[in-house]
Amino acid sequence: MPVDGVSEMDRETRTLAEFDGGAEEAESTLLEAASTYEHKLWKVTRREIFKCFSRSSFLRVHGRMATYGVLLQLAELVHDTAEPTGKPPA
Repeated sequence: MPVDGVSEMDRETRTLAEFDGGAEEAESTLLEAASTYEHKLWKVTRREIFKCFSRSSFLRVHGRMATYGVLLQLAELVHDTAEPTGKPPA
């Protein structure tokens, strides 16, 4: 979710990665996403990663012309109405 440096109309939530694993792997995946995410910048000149909690980080990416702040959070799927095969119920 963009936090600053982005117009109201450009604020959105998106999924960067999905995986199966434990809490330790989740934190590692979050850090990896923060280390590679570039938002809409053509070339990142600086990257600042702030750990808020074990399940969230604030990322500030700097480009030549703009700086964006992004809040990255882990989310655990706790309910899904799809059948285990991935097909929706009839």
